[in-house]
Amino acid sequence: MFIDVAKIKIKAGDGGDGAVAFHREKYVASGGPDGGDGGRGGNIVFQISDSLSTLADFRYKRKYTAQRGENGRGNRCSGKSAPDLVITVPRGTLVRDAATGRILADLSTEEPQVIAKGGRGGWGNTHFATPTRQTPRFAKPGAPGEELEVQLELKLLADVGLVGFPNVGKSTLISVVSEAKPNIANYHFTTLTPVLGVVNAQDGKSFVMADIPGLIEGAWEGVGLGHQFLRHVERCRMLIHIVDVSGSEGRDPKEDFRVINEELEKFNPELSQRPMLVAGNKCDMATEEQIRDFREFVEEQGFSFFSIMAPIRDGVDALMNRTLEMLSRLPPVRRYEPEPVPLTPLEELKRGEVEITEEDGVYFVKANWLLKILNGINFDDVDSAQYFQRVLIHTGVIDALREAGIQEGDTVDLYGLEFDFVN
Repeated sequence: MFIDVAKIKIKAGDGGDGAVAFHREKYVASGGPDGGDGGRGGNIVFQISDSLSTLADFRYKRKYTAQRGENGRGNRCSGKSAPDLVITVPRGTLVRDAATGRILADLSTEEPQVIAKGGRGGWGNTHFATPTRQTPRFAKPGAPGEELEVQLELKLLADVGLVGFPNVGKSTLISVVSEAKPNIANYHFTTLTPVLGVVNAQDGKSFVMADIPGLIEGAWEGVGLGHQFLRHVERCRMLIHIVDVSGSEGRDPKEDFRVINEELEKFNPELSQRPMLVAGNKCDMATEEQIRDFREFVEEQGFSFFSIMAPIRDGVDALMNRTLEMLSRLPPVRRYEPEPVPLTPLEELKRGEVEITEEDGVYFVKANWLLKILNGINFDDVDSAQYFQRVLIHTGVIDALREAGIQEGDTVDLYGLEFDFVN
């Protein structure tokens, strides 16, 4: 079964806890603290696998949790960092935040993408030894790993998309120009899933063609099968619109052409601007007058027209050569850029629970609800850093620090982020 949308929950590993330990060795008195740090929790990493073509695996497993980092040990031994949990998806998969729809990654290249970061390991008591506190009996716990629900959406990577009403010959065309083997029969909706094929053209050049099935009137609203597959047209660099120019099923070719173009525009207005060739198929069943009339109709709208008989490949080579020529002048297949984390308006932020602990002039802030905001801050950007400062004031973190007795110049530690407190 072809599945191109799935929703899963992912949880990166928590960091390991720091250790409280003291050195024990014969003839060494008061060896001092030697607790090691906890290990980093495992990241959630997405990577493409060309052996996969659908998201069907995610129907059966919907929750993925990375391992926790190991706790620190004595003798200054740090805990082992947990391995990353790698989730494989088909090439062309978009990863979105299910809550906001924000694009987190476009899995179109070989490069792995870290979607959820593991928590940092906690400090062992070695870090807290001072001349006045030589036997610290405390350590820091590991930070929690990121947790979120993501939506996976497969958008096939193809240079050319074949569009048109059912049973006009899209599957036949892709079967004669490539090694693809779609189901072909003389009835509607024979093709139930998109089909990809590699077309080997002249001079050793090639391109990828996709047969997009199921487009009928109302597809953009969910009618027929087309609403499931229109998303796969969005990456295509150009389109080939196939029309039954003979009207063999009692439909008007001109009306078919208009309807499909409207469906594409309603689904995504950008598709109406996509370069397109028009192929009139089943010309052996049409009269010369029908072909001439439809050609004039198409060319008046600025499109190039090719008359073909797909099963016997008549006129197909000219269509493929023109397609290759157009592709040589078009930009590459569309890639989606990750979208930045939107800054939540201050008035929507509420005061949450804040835990403050002070250790030798360092004030440790623990507030799990603040982690998501912290992960979206770019401290190299002045506006972003100022926004974070306003968040700390608005949500009561600064008030909690003052209540804990913080003084100007003291250090604040927020999940490993350290800064000096300024009144």
